[in-house]
Amino acid sequence: MDHHADIIEGWHCPAELALDFLSGKWRPMVIYWLLEGPLRFNELQRRLGGITHRTLSRTLKEMEADGLVARTDYGEIPPRVDYALTPKGASLQPVLMALEAWARSNRLG
Repeated sequence: MDHHADIIEGWHCPAELALDFLSGKWRPMVIYWLLEGPLRFNELQRRLGGITHRTLSRTLKEMEADGLVARTDYGEIPPRVDYALTPKGASLQPVLMALEAWARSNRLG
């Protein structure tokens, strides 16, 4: 394969594309917490710690648009909305676990 030609044509390494897909401080952490099961917005915000309401809302909307998170609105008063991983989102579990193992073995965490 001629990587030089691929670079000229704008091709990127699949790993680069995957890292771009998971970019940002919060996406991996949202996935981490939702691996345990569906959570309501406020519970997810509590578990994430320092994330603002606005940032979490934007992150969840982006992740929903990317097919990683599903939003379920129960149409109740007071509002009840759950967030859960889609199969695509859940398929990132081994990736996150591998990153965690790498970080631990390199004394990053």
